[in-house]
Amino acid sequence: MRPSKRLERIPPYLFAELERKVAAKRAAGVDVISLGIGDPDRPTPALVVEAMQEAVSEPETHQYPSNRGRDDFRQAVSDFYQRRFDVFLDRDAEVMPVIGAKECIFNLNLAFLDEGDVALAADPGYPVYTGGPLLAGAEPVLMPLLEERGFVPDLEAIPAAALERARLLFLNYPNNPTGAVAPEGFFDRVVRFARDHDLLVVHDNAYSEITFDGYRAPSFLATPGAKEVGVEVFSLSKGYNMTGWRAGAIVGNPDAITAYWRLKSNVDSGLFEAVQLASIAALSPDGDAEAAEMCSVYQRRRDAVIDALREAGVQVTPPKATIYVWAPIPAGYDSSAAYCEHVLEEAGVVISPGGAYGPSGEGFFRISLTTPDRRLMEAVERLSSLGR
Repeated sequence: MRPSKRLERIPPYLFAELERKVAAKRAAGVDVISLGIGDPDRPTPALVVEAMQEAVSEPETHQYPSNRGRDDFRQAVSDFYQRRFDVFLDRDAEVMPVIGAKECIFNLNLAFLDEGDVALAADPGYPVYTGGPLLAGAEPVLMPLLEERGFVPDLEAIPAAALERARLLFLNYPNNPTGAVAPEGFFDRVVRFARDHDLLVVHDNAYSEITFDGYRAPSFLATPGAKEVGVEVFSLSKGYNMTGWRAGAIVGNPDAITAYWRLKSNVDSGLFEAVQLASIAALSPDGDAEAAEMCSVYQRRRDAVIDALREAGVQVTPPKATIYVWAPIPAGYDSSAAYCEHVLEEAGVVISPGGAYGPSGEGFFRISLTTPDRRLMEAVERLSSLGR
């Protein structure tokens, strides 16, 4: 049988390749420590699990959910945004559940892009920002995130020919993979830029609840005018250790959400209501405390990794947010992939090559902090020993 031509447009998914390599090494008897995938190692908070256990026992949750979501779920998202970001959301028009951020981001490509259209995507960035447009028959145009610019795009450098065809602008702060945060005034510039060029901004807000050193990440929607030009995809995966639950929400521009709903109602049958009820518990004030506790865990791990890398001669800036450390590869390697392959073969440690997230990621590697402390430090010691 022959797969579709659209599949030929995209490379194998990065993390699927990492999983394959880890499995092969372990099958060969190698004690592999994977720092490649950002999947929290700590369990989902008990208050969320208990809410889920209660919800699945209720027969009312066993039927088809509405794509629009439960009223109480949408209200919980609205309450959270008001409490956390000082952003008012109309629960009936500006909030909808999603089956994880990945699903939502991909489907937005189908909802807003036609053949020949352009999506402006961060480079380096989450692979779905580029794979989604390709599968939709459109074209991703990369916006380089350079270290000297604080890993934010130069909007004025986007080619005019691309802007004429652009329909979507993907952003993500706090940023994966670089750990960068949006500087003061950046979101204001984005709003003006989107208004001037008739773009829908899609802000992937997956890491706002994992911040360090007193920093508190804002919502894009807190920017004046943001609702007029954009939506935000809020994920519960990383901040609440809920990656497997596939829970989140799209919030913001009501017309964009209506278009997304029109597509979604033809693609899936909505988010399981028991997961929505469990998510309500996560988004409560008690859930805020759980997220804060995870921040302390990741900050401790971040500090230990930074110290170890610096001792090994790697000059790296501590990130203010996310579950990642983004660091330059040591001298003597011609690519980030070559360095990461060397680390896997010689140290049994999986790290992500920066080039896999886009051309501008070349020369860097990413370490995920989602590994228990002891194994994380063993992995970093193995990395350090390679340079000695």
